[in-house]
Formats: sequence, structure tokens, C-alpha cells
Amino acid sequence: MHSRMNWQAINFDWNQVRAFLATAEEGTLSAAARALRLTQPTLGRQVTALEETLGVTLFERVGRSLVLTEAGTALLTHVRAMGEAAHRVSLAAAGQNDAVAGDVRISASDALCTYLLPDLLRDLRRKAPGLTIELLADNRVSDLMRREADIAIRHVEPTEPELIGRRMKDGHAKLYAATRWLAENPAPRTVAELAAAPMVGMDDPQAMRAGLARFGVEVPELTVPIRSSNGVVGWELLRAGHGVGLMADAVARRTPGIEEITIDGFDGVRFPIWLITHRELRTSRRIRVVFDFLAEGLNRVI
Repeated sequence: MHSRMNWQAINFDWNQVRAFLATAEEGTLSAAARALRLTQPTLGRQVTALEETLGVTLFERVGRSLVLTEAGTALLTHVRAMGEAAHRVSLAAAGQNDAVAGDVRISASDALCTYLLPDLLRDLRRKAPGLTIELLADNRVSDLMRREADIAIRHVEPTEPELIGRRMKDGHAKLYAATRWLAENPAPRTVAELAAAPMVGMDDPQAMRAGLARFGVEVPELTVPIRSSNGVVGWELLRAGHGVGLMADAVARRTPGIEEITIDGFDGVRFPIWLITHRELRTSRRIRVVFDFLAEGLNRVI
């Protein structure tokens, strides 16, 4: 049997607690204000108000940074638990929404968001015009547990028990170069010729060599005169004629002026694609509609 709640003892504002938690997690008032989409003065007032309500000092200033006091550290564990509970409340409430309308956030790589999703989402918006779609074009793994996104497209299977995933048809990537580059340079056909050709990098050369080695291409050295961690920028560099690079076939097929490079003994790279959402959000009709639509569409265009 649950003990009766002492309501009089709960005399603080959740918004103030949230401001404290964001500041502790982000490390500065400015970063926390950006995360919560508040102004820095508003956030500072909320933290100060919580300190006054509780009668403790939560932070000390050290240079431009804020450091938790002993009292702040002691409270942080409890406040984090409150934050997780608040996330669960939001998830449960979102799951009860039975309308095909409202916001849906989709996280995917920058290349996928740029080259494949726009056409798919045009068809989705015709089917469900009440939806508002936000694309999070990011190559890092978005945190579905903290609702950074409602649906994520990843290359790794989810391991968290609260998440569910559906494996799509595997993607495939090969080496490509621009027709304009090939008009002035011989296409590499062997590993040795690939090592001598300028590569457009989307990672550092060591990581690129390791990636090729996993698929049977042992390149002793790579010539990488230009690179970008942004997949769209990297692809545009390749299109501009900077050299040879690796790209998903689904993107290359949609790009004029690009030709495949065939290397002896290299049949390309096969990679998994997972469509993932939170288990509770799967009961929301709007999330389910978008999830199922993306599942069908991705299998069609990949």
C-alpha cells in the first residue's frame, strides 16, 4: 500500500527544476538556455528562484563555467529521476494521440535527409496533410529515449529494451567519381591505382582504410587531399570533380554526372538499415502511420 503523499513538502516549480537539470547537464547557462529554447536571463532567474525556494546554493561560478556545489550534487540524482519520469509522462501522453496530425521528428543522416527523404515525404504529406515533419539531419545517433526524435533511421540494431526496430532492405555503396573528373583522369581499376588516386574523404584516412579493409580491400595508403565529415558536402565535392569516393547506390542513382568505379576484387559495401521508434510511441497513430510509410518507402528506394 502506498504511503500518503506530503503535498505541503512539494513547494517548488517543475520549470525551475528543469532549468537546474539542464544547466547541470549542459555545463553553462547559455548552453542550457539553447537546449530549453529560453533566454539566458530567464533560465538564470529560474535557477535562482529554485535556490531561494530550497534555501541552498546549487552552483558556484568558476571562470565562465558553473560547478555544482555539494548541495547541488546531492540533489542532482533525484532531479535526474524526475526528468526521466517527466519524459515517460510525455511519451505516454504522445501514445494516446489517435489523430494522424501533429509533429513527428525523424532523425537520419544528412545524405539520407537530402537525397532520399524529400520525395518520400512529399508523398507522405499528400496522404496525411495534418502532419508536421521535422527532419534532424545528423550523422550522430539521436537519443530516442530523451525524445530528440520520434523515429530514427540508423545503421545499427537498437539494444535498448524500450526501443523497437524494423530492419529494412540492406543498403549498398560503391566507389564513384564525376564524369568531369574521369574525362581528365584514368579510372582506377586496381587497389594500387586506387591508392594513388585522389580520394574525397568523409572520414580520416586511417578510418577509411580500415573501412575498406573490412570489405576485403587492403589499401596500404590513401591519398585524401580533401574531406568533410558532412556527407552532403563530401558528395558535392565528388560531383565537383575532386576525385573518387564511396556513396550509397541509392544516392548515386539519383545524381547526374556520376559514374561507378570498378576495382578488382571489390564488390562494394553492404550495410544494414534500421527504422526505430520508442515502444510507447508505436501506439500513437501518427507515429505508426509515419513509421509504416517510411518502412515501405525505404525498401522501395534503397
